[in-house]
Amino acid sequence: MINRSAEPDSPPKLPPPRLARAVESVRAGLHRVRCKMVPPFAGVLDLTMGFAVSQTIFAAARLGIADVLAAGPLTAGQIAERIDADPDAVHRLLRVLATQHIFRQRRDGRFEMTSMAEPLRTDAPMSIRPLLMMLSHPLYWEQFGNLAQVVRTGRTTLESDHDMGLFEFLDQDPETARVFNDAMTCVTSLAIPPILAAYDFTQARTIVDVGGGNGQMLAAVLKSAPQSRGVLLEQASLESRARAVFRSAGVDDRVTISAGSFFDRVPTGGDIYLLKHVVHDWQDDQAAAVLRRVREAMSPLSKLLVVETVIPPGNTTHFGKLLDLDMMIFAGGRERSQQEISDLLTETGFELQRVVPTVTHLSLIEAVAA
Repeated sequence: MINRSAEPDSPPKLPPPRLARAVESVRAGLHRVRCKMVPPFAGVLDLTMGFAVSQTIFAAARLGIADVLAAGPLTAGQIAERIDADPDAVHRLLRVLATQHIFRQRRDGRFEMTSMAEPLRTDAPMSIRPLLMMLSHPLYWEQFGNLAQVVRTGRTTLESDHDMGLFEFLDQDPETARVFNDAMTCVTSLAIPPILAAYDFTQARTIVDVGGGNGQMLAAVLKSAPQSRGVLLEQASLESRARAVFRSAGVDDRVTISAGSFFDRVPTGGDIYLLKHVVHDWQDDQAAAVLRRVREAMSPLSKLLVVETVIPPGNTTHFGKLLDLDMMIFAGGRERSQQEISDLLTETGFELQRVVPTVTHLSLIEAVAA
């Protein structure tokens, strides 16, 4: 639903959230019709083959096929020569991807890009290649393969098999941590445009980004709010990366970095306390502990802004329901419904003010001190 404008450095043009939800509703309706029309066994088998389609996309991204085709149409043989691969295998891979409208085979036999292939490019403004490298990582597939065990025990297999959580595991595996961190940087890049389109940060003199990683989100917010200052609360290990991000964005003179854990303390003096993709990492007890620290730091006029997925009720199709399984499997965390979020906020001394939808699955949950 994101279209690039002609200028490569300009922000992506976003459709209104209402239009995006209408498109998703139509898509879900067509899927329901299809489920009623095809034999049940065929419908279920078709769904289970989704893993194979995923792997074709991962393979194309890993091989750099979109980077090669960005200059123009090529035969499978020409592509194979450029990526050092087997011509017949390349043809068979692209034949499948053409059925998914990611690439297109022309009448002359050559393959070319479609708009769906653009995010696979390494240098695309909205590239998802780093995220695909995580989604195709052996650890990711191994852990999702343990879903039945996680459902039985209610514990991640990292906890039950290795007696450690996700972040402890990553601390011991630098290469996997690099893949994970690159993917999270990609996720933030994708989230920034819809967040900035949905919320006005210029009202705040000081914005405290709690658990803000390498500072990418805060840098974008400060660029959109040139009169505001920022405070980044993050582990000391990310401080040098964050400083580089702030320098590159030209906002380093308006940012203070506070090294530490949000379980221990949160800086005071903020007008907005931003928690993006923080609360969903934790079960309710730990999430509440983080929110209480934020509440202690806030003034009566401060606002809390939580950026998360809000799961809709019933059988409504929503990406957050799949993301919730991801959180359950890897981090032991969870996505929450609006009622669950409201209950958590009330328990920790907040009052929910409003939920601001974006064009994506994310929402901005605004709360104040109760």
